Amino acid sequence: MIPLKKWLLKPGTGSTLILAVFLLAVLPLTLDVFRLNLVGKYLTYAFVAIGLVMVWGYGGVLSLGQGVFFGLGGYAMAMFLKLEASDPVSTKIQSTPGIPDFMDWNQLTELPTFWIPFKSLPFTLVAVIAVPTLLAFIISYAMFKRRVGGVYFAIITQAVALILSVLIIGRQGYTGGVNGMTDLKTLVGWDIRTDSAKVILYYVCCALLLASIVLCAWVQKSKLGTLLLAMRDKEDRVRFSGYDVAMFKVAVFCLGAALSGIGGALFALQVGFMSPSFVGIVPSIEMVIYAAVGGRMSLVGAVYGALLVNAGKTLFSETFPDLWLFLMAALFIGVTMAFPNGLAGLVESHLKPWWQKRQAERRSIRERVAAAQASYPEPPAPRPAPKPLNPTLSGQQA
Repeated sequence: MIPLKKWLLKPGTGSTLILAVFLLAVLPLTLDVFRLNLVGKYLTYAFVAIGLVMVWGYGGVLSLGQGVFFGLGGYAMAMFLKLEASDPVSTKIQSTPGIPDFMDWNQLTELPTFWIPFKSLPFTLVAVIAVPTLLAFIISYAMFKRRVGGVYFAIITQAVALILSVLIIGRQGYTGGVNGMTDLKTLVGWDIRTDSAKVILYYVCCALLLASIVLCAWVQKSKLGTLLLAMRDKEDRVRFSGYDVAMFKVAVFCLGAALSGIGGALFALQVGFMSPSFVGIVPSIEMVIYAAVGGRMSLVGAVYGALLVNAGKTLFSETFPDLWLFLMAALFIGVTMAFPNGLAGLVESHLKPWWQKRQAERRSIRERVAAAQASYPEPPAPRPAPKPLNPTLSGQQA
């Protein structure tokens, strides 16, 4: 029990357990399948948010192009799902059966070569992580080795997001264009549109998200996490100590890209489509807002930030369809001004001091009670009953 108590009292462990109970028990018991599926969609953005905590909060590298990696992971999974939905029987009315419908509309007569490996699910699962990570490595290695950082790196990531979104829209015959990839139905014959499938995918998303939080927390407590904090504050000192600062930044940037790719793949599974609207500059900036609202130094706070912002977007758009953009802007500005360190900063500055004060008051009361009890003399021990003078006689009388 004592090691378990010490483990529970470690910083971050309790908040992670509370988040796990909230996601795995509270929400499924209180929401219907439609709302639960919406929350599952919100949680896919949380993968990007916790990746930004590592890249921006710990590494000090602001990336405004995380939507690129989210979109690449989503498109990788959508390609597999689209190929499965485009079997020759389902597409027999097309001019060329066996290829996706948007290819047939654009007069393609055969499947492009780079699409063929995505017929394999194992290859697709690897590509969901490998493709965003590879692009992130190319970008970050080229930039960080030349000591490009700060606002210049942020602008470059925005340019990459713009280029990729324009490329996806322009190559309509290969990517689906502005409409994206729609009508994604099954995963290896399993209908992902049913209510039971949506619930299962929600739990899979939660499990992977909690595993990602544990992984990132382990990285934060490792030597890499210490070096990331040191580089964020005094990069030159770390470089003069003999460490390759550029490669550490590349490593954490690739980690954030891999997490974003996983989120994008889960998004395609839960929502059933993928479009370039999740790749461009605007969604990338929104993803930074998730981390900022939750707290850019808190993994759990980033999850709550993604949930709060997206839930607010849904609520405002349903209730005030003409004003929801203004209300969202007011939410961002209000949270930023009231809580500069995000929701996690609110816990650190208000909730935790209140709890520590309450615990100190309880300890003080217990100490006073113990001192008062110690000041009173102990009552004398009861005297034993007197023994009879003649036991034999006493027994006969009885």
